[in-house]
Amino acid sequence: MLTTLTTVWANLRTRRHLFAGAFVAVALGVALVASMGLGLAAAADPPAGEPQRFAAQPVVVMPHNTLTVEVDRGPHRAHASKKIPYPQPVDKELLHELAALGAVHRDHLAPDAVGVDASAAAVREVVGDRAQVLTGSARRLAEPGAERDAQAVVAVRAMLGTAGGVSAFVAVFVTASTFAFVVALRRREFGLLRLAGATPGRVRRQLVTEALVVGVAASVTGCALGSWGAPLLARALIDNGIAPPWFTVSGTATPQSTSWNSWTYWTSWPFQLAFWTGLFVAVTGAWAASRRAGRIGPVEALRDADVDTDVMPWSRRIVGAALLALGLGLTVHTLWTDPSALLKRKTYTTQPMILITAAAALAPLLVRPVPRLIRLPAAVGLLVRENAAASVRRTAAVAAPVLVTVALAGSLMGSAESVSAAKAQEASEQTNSQLIATGDELSLTRRPVPGVAAVSPSASTAVFVREEGTGLLRSEARAVTDPAALAVTSRLPVVSGDIRHLDDRSIVVNEEWEHHRVGDRLSVWLGDGRRTSLRVAAVLARGTGDNGAYVTMANAGAAPIDRIDVRLAPGASPAAVTDALRAATSGHDVRVRTAAAWLDATHPRVKPQTRQGMLLLLGIALTYAAISLAGTQLMSASVRDGELRALRRAGATRAQVRLMLAGEALVAVAAGTALGLAVTALNLGGLAAAFGLLTPESGAGAGAGAGAVAGLEAGVVVPWGVVGSAVGVCAVVAVGAGVLGAGWGRRNDVGG
Repeated sequence: MLTTLTTVWANLRTRRHLFAGAFVAVALGVALVASMGLGLAAAADPPAGEPQRFAAQPVVVMPHNTLTVEVDRGPHRAHASKKIPYPQPVDKELLHELAALGAVHRDHLAPDAVGVDASAAAVREVVGDRAQVLTGSARRLAEPGAERDAQAVVAVRAMLGTAGGVSAFVAVFVTASTFAFVVALRRREFGLLRLAGATPGRVRRQLVTEALVVGVAASVTGCALGSWGAPLLARALIDNGIAPPWFTVSGTATPQSTSWNSWTYWTSWPFQLAFWTGLFVAVTGAWAASRRAGRIGPVEALRDADVDTDVMPWSRRIVGAALLALGLGLTVHTLWTDPSALLKRKTYTTQPMILITAAAALAPLLVRPVPRLIRLPAAVGLLVRENAAASVRRTAAVAAPVLVTVALAGSLMGSAESVSAAKAQEASEQTNSQLIATGDELSLTRRPVPGVAAVSPSASTAVFVREEGTGLLRSEARAVTDPAALAVTSRLPVVSGDIRHLDDRSIVVNEEWEHHRVGDRLSVWLGDGRRTSLRVAAVLARGTGDNGAYVTMANAGAAPIDRIDVRLAPGASPAAVTDALRAATSGHDVRVRTAAAWLDATHPRVKPQTRQGMLLLLGIALTYAAISLAGTQLMSASVRDGELRALRRAGATRAQVRLMLAGEALVAVAAGTALGLAVTALNLGGLAAAFGLLTPESGAGAGAGAGAVAGLEAGVVVPWGVVGSAVGVCAVVAVGAGVLGAGWGRRNDVGG
């Protein structure tokens, strides 16, 4: 063991340039995981804050804002809960009982809650289970912005969780690739060890021990960097509108916070997760590479030529083929069973990882024919092509991170933009109104409005249903005052029934519901928590997932009208009707816009928060790609001194050698780009197939509102700008590291 440690220490000192890439990759991965973990910990336990509306009252009473129902969980019964949008206010009888305890205070900005000047024990005894009793910092839950802050925290958790997963995925890939390339560069060294009597187990132990030392050092460094970067990450989330303004994360970059000085802080779960993840990634990557190193025989290594042979063992081919079959199989299965699932962010963010991993595993096999297809002029072009084809390991090692970056950029950003474009197109096709008034608590003070053929006021609400007895599902809904006017101002994709038959005892659902036949009776809970039984009046196509339910205002509880759709009479002046509608509409923040302007504002190509989150993920991947490319090129340059000296002695100029090195890097980047675009095509192709399957087809007798919907013809969107920028950065890093690494400090007569 002592001999192994001595050898490992000597190797780390003399070959530090080979381990620098792995060290930086692991340290960066640990730093990112630690930063994301600290952000998740802060989001899981946000600061309580002080109440504003009822700061002077010791107790606040507010209605229950959650719906809880019994569901089946295996052989047992359990409870499932969902928040309701419009809870019923505290009833008058309870208010009278509270008034007997002390003064009762109301606030017009929080009409559902009341403050009570009485002891908490007395209030709880009177209220019982009829409402919630809030004291201390919990009184902040009665603030109007409490729900908005809670939703922002959920968005932060989702974004940080996804970013942490992408960081871990790319870290594993880059680290494993780095150690595999290190083994490829040290084949002769391991062959000499075998010739000197070292067993395969001894070679494997040496590599794993080296990785253990590098992993520990990199993980400690990464934890320190993560503590420094977590507050900066929080500030970036706030600046980009993802996190609420009060969101904070303690760390070494916040000197005013002293929590990071404690031992408890450094042993908390984010650092534990980050440290052991980094160590696991380093050791696992080295273990996979050590198995190949252990199979190197002494004669094979001593006879090894400069042409790479057997660059891809059968085990790797089998794993890559299995992952490829799994990725394609999942896409086909989803298209067959539930095409709309491919449009959900969780699916199009995680499922492409399988195909990306498969392509990366098969990279040496897929890259091999690419250089032969490239025809470059002159002797330098011939050298570029032959070197790239002969050194498949080096070409694949450069192409792999480019592949991952391009595939992530094309698949993630392309899917997000394609889904947003499809939703925008669907909303446009379903809108038959020409003017739309929006605001809070809208009402028409004068009717009829001159020049108007149909007016359809509606409110945003929700309905809840227990499907298959195992879960409580929430469906967004619109509550309308006049179903006949809705049929005129909209072109809903009705597949059966008639939306004009909607009344206070019925509901309009879509094909995603478990029971969606016209005439079926459904037991649902309304937006205020009331349970009722409604008959299905019409069924809408599934679409992109935005085709929610429709009910009448009688089933919307206290939901205020927030939108008024207007269809103009023939020959009416839009400007005159706009002025008349604005004058006839009362409410808060009233805005009257054309339907096109409203669609542009409410259905952008990609929401700013979503785009910022995607760019963060791509920034992480691009940073890793740059590290991997620079490390691979520098490691490769460290073993090419003899080859480059031979070229100079054969008459090649310094400029020609540098041009050759740049050409090799660009060929490898081109190969990675081609493979990345192929993976992107597969992922976006599945999305395009889902759009085709979800195109609504109006059935016969669908009734009014089932206009001629053109379907999701927008197709997929390829983010060429983002992909091109990623390829450009990869090309600059690969060429720069390849040329500069071969020139600076090398005895090959290339520098100077």
